[in-house]
Amino acid sequence: MERVRDVSELPKAHLHLHFTGSMRPTTLLELADKHGVRLPETLTEALGRGESPKLRATDERGWFRFQRLYDAARSCLQTPEDIQRLVREAAEEDLRDGSGWLEIQVDPTSYAPRLGGLIPALEIILDAVETTVRDTGIGMRVLVAANRMKHPLDARTLARLAVRYAERGVVGFGLSNDERRGMARDFDRAFAIARDGGLLSAPHGGELTGPASVRDCLDDLEADRIGHGVRAAEDPRLLKRLADRQVTCEVCPASNVALGVYEKPEDVPLRRLFEAGVPMALGADDPLLFGARLAAQYEIAREHHGFTDAELAELARQSVRGSAAPEDVKARLLAGVDDWLTA
Repeated sequence: MERVRDVSELPKAHLHLHFTGSMRPTTLLELADKHGVRLPETLTEALGRGESPKLRATDERGWFRFQRLYDAARSCLQTPEDIQRLVREAAEEDLRDGSGWLEIQVDPTSYAPRLGGLIPALEIILDAVETTVRDTGIGMRVLVAANRMKHPLDARTLARLAVRYAERGVVGFGLSNDERRGMARDFDRAFAIARDGGLLSAPHGGELTGPASVRDCLDDLEADRIGHGVRAAEDPRLLKRLADRQVTCEVCPASNVALGVYEKPEDVPLRRLFEAGVPMALGADDPLLFGARLAAQYEIAREHHGFTDAELAELARQSVRGSAAPEDVKARLLAGVDDWLTA
């Protein structure tokens, strides 16, 4: 019988993790108590049972409920110490799951009101990342994300800010929130600013809407990576385009099921993307709300899609290659993948 290796020991990169959504449930409950924040009962009851809240975001009402829970959790991050704790714990969880490189995604405007403004908020986040890297040894950088629900001019402001801090740890520019709102082309100038400043283009697409959303990210935003991208599986020509250009899709199987994009883990088209040659970086998205962290995504690939250890190793390699990690870090992680497979 073939040996089944521990996926938490497989070196990998984590490219799709949202800031507040990375929080440990126990930390959220402690911070809510510390700051006197009353969380929605659906959230506290689920977390108190050690479970994830029941979510479904395939309609606008469902997305609103999901966003309400996320916003409530975010309101508990009120001080630099809270930010430092979140970043350190996110890194610790990733290290436990075998991640050697983490790109955490954040919209600093969401934290600015409590942290003294937009620039101070981003600097506090970057300081926390720098301290965490020094203390834990993980490779960690920041991807600044604009919000589709806000005006494109806000995105341009964020893009300029992201470029300004490229030397401090910002490596990419994203676009998140409900992709049914805000056309990708409305944000093309913001992404042009980011690309001209040397940042990766990594917008969300192909999650709540179909293949057209992925095409828009490629055509209008010149995406280097696609946040999610799973709906590309519905269009063979689009799959070939992604494969030919080696555009990495940041696939988050657990959240796809939790939000109702697919009914069951086996419905997520991991195998279809993989066999089409589309690079993937499995991600946890928002483990606070979806329950499953990084290693669990690899377990889904193994248990529900029949990925062998050799194929899981290739998924890990794809995550590393799709990252913004320096070449020496990539080489070290890729060597670690080979060691995992041959041990």
